[in-house]
Amino acid sequence: MNENDPTNNEEGESLSGNERFLAGSDKSFYTELEDDPYEEPVQEQPVSGSPLLSPPDEPGKGRMDVPHTPPEKKSNFGKYAALIAVLFLIIGSSFAIIYYSAGGDFYPDNNRVAVIYIQGTMLTGSVPSGLGYATSENICASIRKAVDDNSVKAIVLRINSGGGSGSASEEINTEIRKAQQAGVPVVTSMGDVAASAAYHVSSSTDLIVANRNTMTGSIGVIWTFRNMSAYYEEEGIDFYIAKSGEFKDMGGTWRGLTDEEKEYADRVIMENYNLFVQDVAQGRNMTVSEVKDIADGRIYTGVSAKRIGLIDEYGNFYDAIDRAADMGGIEGEPTIYYVNKPSITNLLFGSKVQNDNIAESFVSYYEKSPFGKLAY
Repeated sequence: MNENDPTNNEEGESLSGNERFLAGSDKSFYTELEDDPYEEPVQEQPVSGSPLLSPPDEPGKGRMDVPHTPPEKKSNFGKYAALIAVLFLIIGSSFAIIYYSAGGDFYPDNNRVAVIYIQGTMLTGSVPSGLGYATSENICASIRKAVDDNSVKAIVLRINSGGGSGSASEEINTEIRKAQQAGVPVVTSMGDVAASAAYHVSSSTDLIVANRNTMTGSIGVIWTFRNMSAYYEEEGIDFYIAKSGEFKDMGGTWRGLTDEEKEYADRVIMENYNLFVQDVAQGRNMTVSEVKDIADGRIYTGVSAKRIGLIDEYGNFYDAIDRAADMGGIEGEPTIYYVNKPSITNLLFGSKVQNDNIAESFVSYYEKSPFGKLAY
């Protein structure tokens, strides 16, 4: 046994590996450690933004607690901006509707020419404007409105119509004559076509202005009937007709006209034709014989119509307005007052399919009359 071997203690017993290591170390170092009192380590403060550690004596020991962050408040600026934009749109649309309803002038002067549109098939009844039909109720109301306005010195009828109901044109002619009696001149401005009932109306005005290519004339009357008896027979459809008189089912599609009914239809046609011719002769300062010579139902161009006296001058829409202003005693540039121009709502939101369906429901009494369709 080596006496200097530190792995042996004084009793000569063999030491373990750890004991031998400690025995061979500097004992003074360990003595200093034993003399220093033990101090609990101080936990450092976490860096700002770092998660906190749970205290050892609290639940969740050893778990990192994530601090609760309140949700950020969303800005309502976008919602408010959208609401304000919608309000401005509504207000702007309202002003636009009022502006157009006022004829495009909030502060009208006393030198205005009223413009009234007659567009589409003419008939009586009540149909919203812009649907392809011109009703006598709308046109007559527009004429009366213009005449009652002291600032209106003349009226221009802007016509684009191939004709329609003779009753409708007669009602409009009545209001035209009332306007003339009130001292308000009425001028016709023909567009693409102003024929048959539309010419009937035109002939009552003080002046007719047309384009050289305008289609006009067609002075005459037509009454159409449909005979679908062959179709019904083929389909096996049979009818029993109970009637109080011989002519009560005249015009029914289940049979053709009898000889007596045809003769009666011709008499009705000629009666309406004579009324048409007389009105044209009176309005155009012509004799009935002169009108009958050209009133065989044919269409005339503006050039031919001027030559035979059915129109007065060539010119466009604004030429007609200028002539009306002159006749109304307006000096300088007249203010145009659109009385029944199609509404802005129809232009913005109307669709062709919807409008066609609406119009069909309004005019089915005329277009699908069981008695045939008598028209100018």
